[in-house]
Amino acid sequence: MVDRTNDDEMKVFHLQLPAQPEDIAKLELGAAVYLTGVVYTAREGVYKKVLDQGLPMPVENLAEISNVNFHCSPAAAEDGKGSFNVGAVTATASFRFSKWLGPWIDRSGARIIIGKGGMPADDYKTVLAPRGAVYLTTVGYGTGALLGRGIKGVRAAHWIDELGIAQAMWMFEVENFGPFIVESDVQGNSLFALHGEEINAGIEKLYAGLKPPALHRYGETDNRKNEVM
Repeated sequence: MVDRTNDDEMKVFHLQLPAQPEDIAKLELGAAVYLTGVVYTAREGVYKKVLDQGLPMPVENLAEISNVNFHCSPAAAEDGKGSFNVGAVTATASFRFSKWLGPWIDRSGARIIIGKGGMPADDYKTVLAPRGAVYLTTVGYGTGALLGRGIKGVRAAHWIDELGIAQAMWMFEVENFGPFIVESDVQGNSLFALHGEEINAGIEKLYAGLKPPALHRYGETDNRKNEVM
């Protein structure tokens, strides 16, 4: 569902989970997204167990419950009633899990990946888009507590003894969980890449007329073609 459609305002989407293909297809780069339903966490610990070690998925028919995989680490504590309280969730960088995402999406049925920092632009074109999946990014830093407000309960925490809190597979019951920003769409376009191209097109102007630096470290250069970062 789209909340705002004025050209001069950010579009806001509210998705009921599991997200339907037609709703995912409507997500536009730069739009805000809020989620309601079940979101699960899975990162390298879970991926290694399922994909590298060949263990069965800890949840049967996962895609029928949730098709949203959040790369994060929760701030969770036992509530004394056999479950957990989650006060915040801290997103982690998704590019670290790139090699697993294609097989994981095929196995799990995930259609929305959430994390921070984005992924290599080619992955959107070759891994996510052909599978009808998109990437959502968290908004800046320090939003863990804000996101925590959208977590209404913990349905389950799988492999917590073996993997620990950060790596376990958590199943969160969420309501208006967000905001997240659409970083890639179903065509494989990337918000970060598009803005990067715009910035790079004009970056030479920043160097124009500058004198060489007064202080040099060993090996330092002002030739941008030799820069590592």
